[in-house]
Amino acid sequence: MSRAIRTPRHSVAERPFIVIWETTRACPLACHHCRASAQPDRDPRELDAADARALMLQIAEFGRPAPLFVITGGDPFQREDLNELISYGTSLGLRIAVSPSGTPTLTRANLAAVRDAGAVALSLSVDGSDAARHDAFRGVDGVFQWTIDAWRAARELGLKVQINTTLTRHSLDDLADIAALVRREGAMLWSGFLLVPTGRGADLDALTPQEVEDSLHFLYDCGSVIATKTTEAHHFRRVVLQRTLHDQCGTRPALGPLHRRLTARAAAPLRRAPPRRPQAAHGRVVGTRLRLRLPHG
Repeated sequence: MSRAIRTPRHSVAERPFIVIWETTRACPLACHHCRASAQPDRDPRELDAADARALMLQIAEFGRPAPLFVITGGDPFQREDLNELISYGTSLGLRIAVSPSGTPTLTRANLAAVRDAGAVALSLSVDGSDAARHDAFRGVDGVFQWTIDAWRAARELGLKVQINTTLTRHSLDDLADIAALVRREGAMLWSGFLLVPTGRGADLDALTPQEVEDSLHFLYDCGSVIATKTTEAHHFRRVVLQRTLHDQCGTRPALGPLHRRLTARAAAPLRRAPPRRPQAAHGRVVGTRLRLRLPHG
């Protein structure tokens, strides 16, 4: 049976537990799924420093505990005032996380500056288990290695790291190997993002209902060895509840061919064991009963 490990410190009916600000459209990458349709230069309609501070002040006025305030983009490192904004938000009591693009700006020095300004966490995108797969999706050679280097540097600097993987047809059959990479490098959370079909993402083929179901169940299985959650997939909570009932009854759900392929790749066979690592679902963190051996390499 699953057990609660962490619950939100306040009701989301009172105030959000997370606020994500897409601070700029500027980004040197050309990711296939980009909902912001990012471009090389900043948009003149972006909030300037004064407006950005006013926004942060509004969020801080929700009260304590303050929402997690995520600064993303585009690529937030394209803003010269990034560290000043982080410092200001921190002074208001906001917990600041930064979600940059995988570019040469992800140097150890820049990450240290973000940490010193007050950021507590970093989220990075990994949409392929190797350079060929990831760089093809991101549209620029070298992105995978820049991301891996930044991932390692951030952990050494004491930043919490979340890894995000967009669930598209490009990444589906690679999920077991991406999970293995996350486990090997270490992360606070691995989040499976369901594609938001806006911006350039509108040109990608949508997943079938069965592919979505198989992907969410695989993420649930991975929760035994790495902490997992989802974004834009609120029905993951339903999967967690269903799997909890299956565990209580000693049964398994009937899933599709994608789940079977991922399971065969990740573990042979999948076997039950006591809880080892947490899995996040809809604001609650629960422990699962499955042990999943992920592929090496």
